[in-house]
Amino acid sequence: MKTVAYVVAGLAALGIMVALIVSPTSQGTLSETAPAAASLVSTTTEPMTEPGSMTLEVPSMHCQFACFPKVKETLEGSEGVTEVVLAEQPDPNALTVKKVIVKYDTGFDPGKAIASLKQKGFDDAQQITLD
Repeated sequence: MKTVAYVVAGLAALGIMVALIVSPTSQGTLSETAPAAASLVSTTTEPMTEPGSMTLEVPSMHCQFACFPKVKETLEGSEGVTEVVLAEQPDPNALTVKKVIVKYDTGFDPGKAIASLKQKGFDDAQQITLD
């Protein structure tokens, strides 16, 4: 009898996981949840003329053990990138803040960097701020 209960519980858990993965997020998009914050999104498309840093949001980055290294490697392959770090996480065991900070030198092109992320499957990557 315990085996049947465990199988039913396992199937229920699997069903919930599938529903969470395929359903749209309850948070919505940036413009739906915070129209005033949408003006914070910067759309710098020209190469940078001075060193600095910027924050990129990558909502489709789901974990810090497989996705983040792929994002980091992709961005570090962009001309002018000196460092890519994951934004501070409230829980070190879970990726809840899906942002990376990119430090760059002169010549870094954010448009090309975001395009390279999109080619790697992170279609929703976008620049949030210049720091």
